[in-house]
Amino acid sequence: MTSKTSGGILLYRFRFGELEVFLVHPGGPYWERKDDGAWSIPKGEIEEGEDPLEVAKREFLEETGSRIEGQFRSLTPLKQPSGKVVQAWAVEGEIDASTLRSNTFAIEWPPRSGVQQKFPEVDKGEWFPIQTAQKKLLSGQVPFLDELHRLLSMVKGAHSDTDPKRLGGENGAPAQGTQS
Repeated sequence: MTSKTSGGILLYRFRFGELEVFLVHPGGPYWERKDDGAWSIPKGEIEEGEDPLEVAKREFLEETGSRIEGQFRSLTPLKQPSGKVVQAWAVEGEIDASTLRSNTFAIEWPPRSGVQQKFPEVDKGEWFPIQTAQKKLLSGQVPFLDELHRLLSMVKGAHSDTDPKRLGGENGAPAQGTQS
């Protein structure tokens, strides 16, 4: 049996000279009181024969209510602790987290009650500085942040704020420098 694969989008921006990423918090009662280590990139399962990047874009739309366009940079797929593989693409862009609209799912809640309730697949989205995102993100997805940092450090001239020290400082210290 093959493992499940999901496609996702790691949206990033530069704000006041600091790299930030957009993460989503899963909806539903299980995740309601979880914060650190509970956030994710918007993502969803890739079915056989589907184009992985198109799935990632579709899932971003379904989980946020916003379309995403831009120059997509493929990141190294990551095997999650569950065995699922997540393929992700980094793209620079903007989204207003306050306008997030997610699709819903239904589960029996409370358990064994016989009552089906609907919950949003994503209950909120937020922009985080890279150092904060490393704490918020599911552990199996944290390497995407490291790869994004390396990728942006190697891209010369793509953005005025791609100096590695401004992306996260040395040894994880907050970035120093002038605001843009």
